[in-house]
Amino acid sequence: MKAFELSRADDPGQAIAAGAKATTAQQGAEIRFIAGGTNLVDFMKLNVETPQKLVDITHLPFDKIEALPDGGLSIGAMVRNSDLAYHPIVRKNYAVLSEALLSGASAQLRNMATTAGNLLQRTRCMYFRDTAMPCNKREAGSGCAAITGVNRSLAILGTSEHCIATNPSDMSVALAALEATIHIRGTKGERSVQIGDFHLLPGSTPERETVLEPGDLITQVTLPPTPPGARSLYLKLRDRASFEFALASTAVVVTMDGGKITRARVALGGVGTKPWRSPEAEAELTGQSATQAVFQKAAEAALRDAKPQSQNGFKVELAKRCLMHALKLVTQTA
Repeated sequence: MKAFELSRADDPGQAIAAGAKATTAQQGAEIRFIAGGTNLVDFMKLNVETPQKLVDITHLPFDKIEALPDGGLSIGAMVRNSDLAYHPIVRKNYAVLSEALLSGASAQLRNMATTAGNLLQRTRCMYFRDTAMPCNKREAGSGCAAITGVNRSLAILGTSEHCIATNPSDMSVALAALEATIHIRGTKGERSVQIGDFHLLPGSTPERETVLEPGDLITQVTLPPTPPGARSLYLKLRDRASFEFALASTAVVVTMDGGKITRARVALGGVGTKPWRSPEAEAELTGQSATQAVFQKAAEAALRDAKPQSQNGFKVELAKRCLMHALKLVTQTA
């Protein structure tokens, strides 16, 4: 780990001013915000991240979970993953989010990790983590060793010739299905971004992972009210039962009426370069009976544009089966 300067921000304006001095976007910048540090510090130890300055934001007032007047929910950026997973409103109305959080990391890490930090998780691609190997995400223009190398765990949706790294967040997949809004404060004021627009596809600039600009600070995440009778579920498939990233996962939110699906929201994890919302699967489900044949059509639609690499072709079928089983489970209880 390289030497760095550490300072503490006691109010949002101070943090924004400090972060705005960076010359690049939030991820990989020479000035970084630190809260739980469960992701950032790991990469600093590997010299993947080499910030010159860390700004401690743990004292900022973004640690509350609050019900909104419209029936939705506000989640502060500093809320710890454990507190969010076990919050009574989350467990009752947003079960998919609680299940996603509890399927990730370990209890100790969840006690430290924050909502904003989880949104900003960086890939666990082995080539990204190894500074001796070329990686366009870590060093623009250096190449992508994963495309011709070990790519079993990497993405099959949203990839490009420059990057096939998988987004690792379970929480973000659930938030995608819940249609969350990310609230950001920066040098130009406040703005809100839908979660589907927050993470960026790699394209020709995989080093640019989110819409954040230097100095931008996530303040909260808001969830809309759940439709009456909606049920949700998160299903994660992985190589081992705990402390492992998804090979394929599914977040589903479904409303039923008389055996038919009146509303569906579907997002996939472990297979995309960003949390992967599937409007194609949702279109196949809406207005249809909850049958295996319908689930099959939805799964085929969700993976229609998959581009597997040399070692991860199995993910196409795995993701389909994950989605189909999740739909079966959630509609049986709806």
